[in-house]
Amino acid sequence: MIPAWIIAAAYALDRLIGDPRWIPHPVIGMGKAITALEKRIRARTNTDKGLKRAGMLLPLLVAGGAFTASWLLLVLLYWIHPWLAAAAHVMLIATTIAAKGLRDAGREVYLHLKRRDLPGARRSLGMIVGRDTGHLGEAEIVRGTVETVAENIVDAVVSPLFYALIGGAPLALAYRAVNTLDSMVGYKNEKYIHLGWASARLDDIANFVPARLTAGLLIGAAWLFRMDAASSLRMVRRDARLHPSPNSGFPESAVAGALGIRLGGENVYHGVRSFRAYMGEPLREMNAEDITKTSRLMFAVSTTFVIWCAAAVILVGLSGGRMLW
Repeated sequence: MIPAWIIAAAYALDRLIGDPRWIPHPVIGMGKAITALEKRIRARTNTDKGLKRAGMLLPLLVAGGAFTASWLLLVLLYWIHPWLAAAAHVMLIATTIAAKGLRDAGREVYLHLKRRDLPGARRSLGMIVGRDTGHLGEAEIVRGTVETVAENIVDAVVSPLFYALIGGAPLALAYRAVNTLDSMVGYKNEKYIHLGWASARLDDIANFVPARLTAGLLIGAAWLFRMDAASSLRMVRRDARLHPSPNSGFPESAVAGALGIRLGGENVYHGVRSFRAYMGEPLREMNAEDITKTSRLMFAVSTTFVIWCAAAVILVGLSGGRMLW
């Protein structure tokens, strides 16, 4: 475990500045590495068996590379001066968190809707989802935004912090590499069913515990904000496992229950219709304020989890455990 203040400082840094475009982001480098590796793999083999074997190498090379490079960097900086390594640790962990970016993306859609600018809202939503957005009405735009913010509470906040707590910046960056691999090659379509299977499975495993922790924290946040915590718990128990992802259903069903809305339904991907299981009950019509409420829940969950992380580190320290850089 690393000192509590490093995790708290990394989270605070993300909340303060997010991911400025003028600062090179590790995920961009990961994406370029994945693209380059995919080209080399496909140039060497195009058989199902060959692609499946190569698919096992992708996480080892990309996630392993992210872990090793960041670990070596921190060791070098620690050798120069411990405080230099600590500062780098804070900045590296901050790059794996996207609480501010997630809120800002949702808020952009929200502001378009408040101005009655549906074309602008559709474009903004299209920047953060894979589904077709050109035909969506206000309720469906809200649904897409709420689903995206809810699902990414795990991927963009809780999971990176969870792995930072266990293994510092190197493990948090390795997690982010796995998550990036899943977003780029982890599709169950003809192109990636063999090459991306290992990345998709590893992402499911990596998010298994954080997704369930997130659901519990969302229920607690719903109670804190006087939303429907009881319904949130009930929807998690009833609907979470209906989602095609083994993890995404937990935050989505928790948010749906807390807000008294129904998520899921029909989506269109590149002109192809796809139905996703319903989460929650349609007790009322969705509106733009649900985006803001979901962001409030996200910040409550992320802040609470940071406090949990700090408490865990302090308890380990009091019990005689060694805190590693």
